Amino acid sequence: MSKPRHPNKNIEEAIQYAESKGWHYFKTGDSSHAWGRLLCRKRGGCCMSIWSTPKVEENHAKQIRRNVNKCSH
Repeated sequence: MSKPRHPNKNIEEAIQYAESKGWHYFKTGDSSHAWGRLLCRKRGGCCMSIWSTPKVEENHAKQIRRNVNKCSH
């Protein structure tokens, strides 16, 4: 089964960027407000939620990239 694509192009590109840096996407439950989560591959590492409908999509995409770049793992 392939990973679902985020409906926003900017956020999907940021998710692909995170995956290229070793982060892992996983789907959240159906009752969750988040579209998914990103985890750094290190045990006890960084994680962040990916929102399905953020207020400003471009800012959320920048936030994803910023969190990936500042991860010390």
